[in-house]
Amino acid sequence: MSGRSGGAEAVPRDIALWAAALVRQFPELAEELAPGRRSPAGTAPAAPPPGAGALLRQERREALLLEQRHGLAVPGHGAAPIRLHVSDCIRDVTDGVVELEEAVRARLGLPRPPRAGVIERLRRIVGLLDDIAAHPVLARHVRDEVRRMARRCARTLGEAESVVRVAGRCPWCDSVSLRAFPDRRAVLCVNPACMCADPVCGCQDDPAYRHLWREDAWAELADASGARTEEIEAAMDEPEETPC
Repeated sequence: MSGRSGGAEAVPRDIALWAAALVRQFPELAEELAPGRRSPAGTAPAAPPPGAGALLRQERREALLLEQRHGLAVPGHGAAPIRLHVSDCIRDVTDGVVELEEAVRARLGLPRPPRAGVIERLRRIVGLLDDIAAHPVLARHVRDEVRRMARRCARTLGEAESVVRVAGRCPWCDSVSLRAFPDRRAVLCVNPACMCADPVCGCQDDPAYRHLWREDAWAELADASGARTEEIEAAMDEPEETPC
């Protein structure tokens, strides 16, 4: 019974941790949108490459769209190039947070939230943690979504994908090469020589592909490898890469 209580407390705790990470990371994305705005002292600006005019117009439209839709202006934006993968991340996180808050309030029977920026919406979600925790399915959904967005921010800002060692041996190659990849919520065998018996698996014909087990196969993997399902789940859910 105490273990169940601890598990119930872990989900809202993780929501708070991942939300704090997202609150810290999201504003940093604006700084990444237009890097290298200044030339070294005493040097002339480089001549623009062919087609730069059209690209610049596209980038300025992108910057304007970001400011209009998300209230996030590019600092000192001028002729600096926009990193489109960063703006994609900003849009994904912004839309995700809006949809998440609306879903939470609808599930809790609360009125639709007023318009606000990403940071304010995240703080409002965290302010509802006690109510969210009373609905285990909703709590897990909130945790998974906030974690997904925080990890996407981390990757966009240059942080490496986290990898966690999993106990046991790969059922296919018998090596101790099982690793949990929390971003993908999957276990992979990282042994380059590993090949499973499934004729349609990508590891059969692509040297870069690694056989993987998604969440619905973790129990089967645990039985075959000597690992424990609880350890695999803990490896996926532990937010150790994102201290707040």
